[in-house]
Amino acid sequence: MILILLGPPGAGKGTQAALVSKQAGVAHVATGDLFRENIRNQTELGIQAKAFVDKGALVPDELTVRMLLDRLDRPDTQKGVLLDGFPRTVEQARALDQALAKRGQTVDKVLYINVGEEEVVRRLAGRWTCRQCGAVYHQTFSPPKKPGVCDNCGGELYQRDDDKPETVRNRLGVYTRQTAPLIDYYKGQDKLLEVNGEKEADAVGKDLLEVAGLA
Repeated sequence: MILILLGPPGAGKGTQAALVSKQAGVAHVATGDLFRENIRNQTELGIQAKAFVDKGALVPDELTVRMLLDRLDRPDTQKGVLLDGFPRTVEQARALDQALAKRGQTVDKVLYINVGEEEVVRRLAGRWTCRQCGAVYHQTFSPPKKPGVCDNCGGELYQRDDDKPETVRNRLGVYTRQTAPLIDYYKGQDKLLEVNGEKEADAVGKDLLEVAGLA
């Protein structure tokens, strides 16, 4: 079984991917980890990918798909695999479909964690970091005892540029333009299974397992 996990930044994809893969007994394959592993081990594909990474260029879709297919041939994927982080665009989805078709395989189900824009901003734009010890707080989920002051060392808390609301909204804009069209793409293939990602994390995980028929 080949599963894909989709959702906007802040949807908790990493947390849910770990939960679903463990519960269902399928391998969790995050493309970011796959790049780093191949580059670290200096595989043929890793060496090719590093040449693009070193230049600050995007790794070509064809090369990413080859890495994924290579990963699908390992023993731990025999029960199935959950892809996290790829595809990100419709073009990548088509490339993956074509490559899998040559192997007599197909994407079986696409799990979509739906989280609204305001909730994403609330989750991602509430993080504050200590300048001295690097401890991370969240104004809603894990606030410091005293506003603006680190519980651990008394250092000043500040908000990184990446955690500011305007930056988060920019990230969401990129997601909407590039990744959101995948939702319609997989709906057209009757493979999209949607869950409400604004529930508690455990409830979202339970819903994902149920809609995928893995509960």
